[in-house]
Amino acid sequence: METNFIFAGFGGQGILLAGTILANAFMIEGKNVTWYPCYGAEMRGGTVNCEIVVSDSEVSSVHKQDTDYAIVLNQQSFDRFITRVKAGGTIIANSTLVAEARPRNDIKYVFAPMTKLANDLGTSKVTNVVSLGVLASACSIVSKEFLAKGIEKVLGAKKRDLIPLNIKALNAISEEVAV
Repeated sequence: METNFIFAGFGGQGILLAGTILANAFMIEGKNVTWYPCYGAEMRGGTVNCEIVVSDSEVSSVHKQDTDYAIVLNQQSFDRFITRVKAGGTIIANSTLVAEARPRNDIKYVFAPMTKLANDLGTSKVTNVVSLGVLASACSIVSKEFLAKGIEKVLGAKKRDLIPLNIKALNAISEEVAV
């Protein structure tokens, strides 16, 4: 069975990095995965998103019409991608930058103050990794254990000094708050 994810936000929020970490976590776990980035010509501030498809068997295609999970870090992304969440799916939103609205009654909503939690750790630069922790708390398809391994793999030896902060960001939200 395939599960689809969209990460979306504005340039500079680490959307592509979060997607890369998630894709690597799935690969480490032994799953089949694809990762597809989409971004404009703007360096920072423009719209950025990526799609991840994971499966126990071969992945059929990357760009799906609907998604099981949309993780959105700003209002523009919430407004744009809420229509892509399939009935029964989940939208996970950064309530620091997204109004807590529930325009559809056929999907699950998870709002968490991701940017605030990242700022509490000393920098908004880890908001993307906080979002991964919220995702792991909101669904059972990915664990914080494999996400931590994904962080270590993606950041690697060159950015080893950033790993402890990112692991803290991954665990910044408790399961009670996220679900």
